[in-house]
Amino acid sequence: MAGVKNAGELKKMTEGNPFSLLLFFSFPLMAGNLFQQLYTVVDTAIVGKVLGVDALAAVGAVDWLNWLVLGVIQGLAQGFGILMAQRFGARQEEALRKAMASSVILSVFGAVILTLAGQGAADPVLTLLKTPEEIKPISLDYLRVLFAGIPVVMAYNLAASILRSLGDGKTPLVAMVVAALTNVVLDLVLVMGTDMGVAGAALATVIAQFLSVVYCLLHIRKIQLLRLSREDFRMERELTFRLLYLGMPMAFQNIVISVGGMIVQTVVNGFGVVFIAGFTATNKLYGLLETAATSYGYAMTTYAGQNMGAGEYKRISKGMRAGTGIAMGTSFLIAALMLLFGRLILSCFITADGREGIEALSIAYHYLSIMSVCLPILYVLHVTRSCIQGMGNTMIPMVSGFAEFFMRTGAALLFTWLFGAEGIFFAEVLAWLGADLILVPGYLWVRRRVEASARPLSGKTGSAGESSRTSS
Repeated sequence: MAGVKNAGELKKMTEGNPFSLLLFFSFPLMAGNLFQQLYTVVDTAIVGKVLGVDALAAVGAVDWLNWLVLGVIQGLAQGFGILMAQRFGARQEEALRKAMASSVILSVFGAVILTLAGQGAADPVLTLLKTPEEIKPISLDYLRVLFAGIPVVMAYNLAASILRSLGDGKTPLVAMVVAALTNVVLDLVLVMGTDMGVAGAALATVIAQFLSVVYCLLHIRKIQLLRLSREDFRMERELTFRLLYLGMPMAFQNIVISVGGMIVQTVVNGFGVVFIAGFTATNKLYGLLETAATSYGYAMTTYAGQNMGAGEYKRISKGMRAGTGIAMGTSFLIAALMLLFGRLILSCFITADGREGIEALSIAYHYLSIMSVCLPILYVLHVTRSCIQGMGNTMIPMVSGFAEFFMRTGAALLFTWLFGAEGIFFAEVLAWLGADLILVPGYLWVRRRVEASARPLSGKTGSAGESSRTSS
């Protein structure tokens, strides 16, 4: 593509073998996600080991509220990235820059609104979630610092989304490596070396992520294709609506999922601090279980988006088959590792010296075993949802978010009534299954519509790709 500096770092997904493209594009994303999860793992390990069970429970009690805000940010950034991937695949350079500039403006507004809303809602929401009084002040301190860093989180997710939409998964990886190492050092200093407590762990995360933002932005500035002018920042109604159409359903989908998670957390909070601590330890490890799935999802969104923009519709089906095969194989491997070594890994978060620690570790491993066995369901969810999104349909994934909500909350409320605490362990797995029941037939429907619309265009122009480039 003309006008691109460091073009070797950008990857066109419209040519070559789908299996190898998805696999090798996923590797740096996976490594980057692993380092991003290192934030959470290190925070949790240090908080649990240094500050104790109460502090670990306090951090876990706000997981879903924190994820709600993060989910909105990621949903918007991923939605904006879909349009940029499509325009990059269609070689529409000017349109790509306009989409990028409008995404920046919308992200600034979003960050301001989320920061104000998060700070204002933190205390009343903790009360609504029935957070135990002995850990509520600790949870609030943790949230206040994290929510102050919302603009930083928004900036990183948008920058990473821009780079991934152009096929660059390496730069976000390096950014995460730098940030993760910084986070480890700052955790040791601020948690172990001061009396800041859990607020120190949150501050370490915010500072580390700021470094990742700086690194990504410096790299974006080197790409001539993305050199923005004042003209690019002129908002256009149609473009703004298009970006919001792609981003808002994804954000809303994550909101719905998060609200369901907070209802589950309310149920969990009713079983006491020790149960919360065990449940928290596995939920923190859940991020690692999901890392490869998230990476394959990002790769699939970029792959489907670029091929959609280029009019290479049949390649999307081939990529979906390849992505599903990769995801299933990976999920089986991770599940086996967790079943074999899960208790040892969980002991990094929980000190099993006293009775409470032993009980919390037992709860955590039981929950981890159930999730590990059902992990293939989650991996199908990520690949299928991301492919649908890459094709420009964000409504079906949003509907799948409602399916997750009803399955997760229904299981949490009904199963705990029937089976007690044991019932809560199946809420997450049933949520994955509910989403798949929407996404798999949804993908088949979208694929048929896309391929059917290409046939008459192909007959008239001789190239579906040419037709798509004129209409993208």
